[in-house]
Amino acid sequence: MALDFDALRKKLNTLQGQNNRSSASWKPPAGKSTIRIVPWKENAENPFIELYFHYLGNKTHLSPLTRGNPDPIAEFADKLRSTNDKDDWTYSKQFAPKLRTFVPVIVRGEEDAGVRFWGFGKTVYTELLAVISDPEWGDITDVEAGRDITLEFTPQKESDTNFAKTTTRMKPNQSPLTADAEKLEEWLNKQPDIYEVFSEPTYEVLEAFLERYLNPEEDQSVTTQTKSPAPKTEEVSTESEEEVSTESEDSEEPVVEVTADPIVDDGDDDEDAKTDSSDVAAEFDKLFNS
Repeated sequence: MALDFDALRKKLNTLQGQNNRSSASWKPPAGKSTIRIVPWKENAENPFIELYFHYLGNKTHLSPLTRGNPDPIAEFADKLRSTNDKDDWTYSKQFAPKLRTFVPVIVRGEEDAGVRFWGFGKTVYTELLAVISDPEWGDITDVEAGRDITLEFTPQKESDTNFAKTTTRMKPNQSPLTADAEKLEEWLNKQPDIYEVFSEPTYEVLEAFLERYLNPEEDQSVTTQTKSPAPKTEEVSTESEEEVSTESEDSEEPVVEVTADPIVDDGDDDEDAKTDSSDVAAEFDKLFNS
């Protein structure tokens, strides 16, 4: 029997992608850390990288809306919203992609790890934007006269709120990113590609995933009858992407919902709203199978 080279290559790409996420992502440990935001090689004038994710079941997918591409899950959310039914609007929340912002950073004391991407929610994003847009602070990403940032991370179990907390404090003194010219060159020009760290699934993959998510009993019935696993897709388990999961105690806040435009929704909507699968499945059929 001949080897299935396509399947082997897909498996290799999956394993390499997980390794990329592990080595190219960073999340603060409990307690204090010191970091330096560095200029992003793709846009030195703006270090903030906005990505949109779907968190459904135990899977995490990068939304194609991130790069302006069609997203069937977001389309389904819009379809539910368009009915003007309160229950449908509630159901739609879990299908709207969620904003997560990343910046390239050097972690002090871990410089040998190179540039990594730190992801955070709306509160930290707002704090950092307020500082970085204030001319009195200067350009905190400047490699010669920028500023380090002290972070203090409090896990959810130790927090006085329902969420983990991250506080930020700018260092009062300006300082160079590094005195090592070779390291500086590497940190500025050999950063990981964040769109390889979080790869974009195809429209077809997301559409198939959504249908299985909405009809789990049907999918289980087919699997039982055939006694074989369902075809693998490009889904990403949240276990390998803890740094972007908003369901774990490492999330400092609920992420922001967006519509397919995408437009940020700053409402106090319940992120944990549950879906009646029969009602939502019916809407799915009307949207994609009519």
